[in-house]
Amino acid sequence: MDYVQGVSCEQYDDGFWYVTTVNFGPVFDNSLNCNHEAQFPQQLFNLKHLKVLSLSTCFLSPTKNPVKLPLSNWEKFSHSLESLTLRSNPGLVGTIPSAIGSLKKLQSLVLLENGLTGELPLSIGNLVKLRQLVLQGNNLEGQVPANYGWLSELLIFDASRNNLSGVLPSTLGLLDSLLKLDLSNNMLEGELPRELGRLKNLTLLDISHSKLRGGLVRTIKELVSLKHLVLSNNPIGGDLLGVKWENFQNIEALDLSNIGLEGSVPESMAKMKRLRFLDLSNNNLCGTLSRSLEKLPCLTALHVNGNNLTGRLEFSDRFYMKLGMRFAAWNNANLCCNIAKPQNEMPYGVKPCAQNITISEGVSNVKMSEGNYEDSFASLGGSGFYYGLWWVFTVNGVLNVLLWNMLF
Repeated sequence: MDYVQGVSCEQYDDGFWYVTTVNFGPVFDNSLNCNHEAQFPQQLFNLKHLKVLSLSTCFLSPTKNPVKLPLSNWEKFSHSLESLTLRSNPGLVGTIPSAIGSLKKLQSLVLLENGLTGELPLSIGNLVKLRQLVLQGNNLEGQVPANYGWLSELLIFDASRNNLSGVLPSTLGLLDSLLKLDLSNNMLEGELPRELGRLKNLTLLDISHSKLRGGLVRTIKELVSLKHLVLSNNPIGGDLLGVKWENFQNIEALDLSNIGLEGSVPESMAKMKRLRFLDLSNNNLCGTLSRSLEKLPCLTALHVNGNNLTGRLEFSDRFYMKLGMRFAAWNNANLCCNIAKPQNEMPYGVKPCAQNITISEGVSNVKMSEGNYEDSFASLGGSGFYYGLWWVFTVNGVLNVLLWNMLF
């Protein structure tokens, strides 16, 4: 049967039709909506063939109508339920029931943007068929349980935007099938376990906005399969020089902003041929920025603002025009830019470099900076003066050029 207001049925061997899918909330255009005083419907546990349960935007107020998940009866779904989604329910409070660990056939557990609290249940580690585990946007706390590493079929693990703490367990390196690991916006500590380097299928790793330490080299040197790596806003420290960036041939987005990096930006970063987005902003990087980064064929955003970079930016005008405001280099006090275009095409917040003009007269050769001649001559260690029709200047006390401006 087709979906009717978010409910669908299937016929079983006994000839009867049973409800297999229930969607409450604006999941589909024809889904049932919850009323303002909705409670978790206990009658759902009578649907012995239920495969999919989704309650979205049903419990809206944690003060006027707080709702807790039932602690029991989940075992009634142990041989049927494959997908459980509780999404956008700020009024859904309390802990995640340990009894959810009895859902042996569960493949997708999405508890997204609710008001859930407490620690991650150890029993979730029993859901060996789980392929998607999303706990994002709650108030969960405590450590990531070590037994989650036994979820061998897991493809997506997202517990971002919670209050998780402690050190990540090395058993996460056993998640051979994992494609996405997002633990950003928590309070995780210590170092990323080296065992994460075993995750050869991992394409996204985001552990930004936490308290990770240990230096960059140890943290990422084996994560060469990644397409997206975000470690921003952690006190990781270290430098960029010890990483073999040429090994990261799949990387498309690399965000290492505000992680306490020191030292220079190595030439090898220009060997990541698929790189589209590079953010090294708000660190303590120094030295010059190599023009070789311009050779990255896919690069559309480069952020190096808020560092201690020095010298001249030698990128072409075409490169600046291509990136526009996606090239960020402001707040580098000793950085300047060479550009042949008008001032309005200068990279935002970067001062123009002083340009040199050469004046030759016979064998004499004098270089001076554009701008006020008198100031320029003084900077050369000489003197200059202008009066009437005469323009005379000397360098190191020796008269080199005498120019007569003709009236005719």
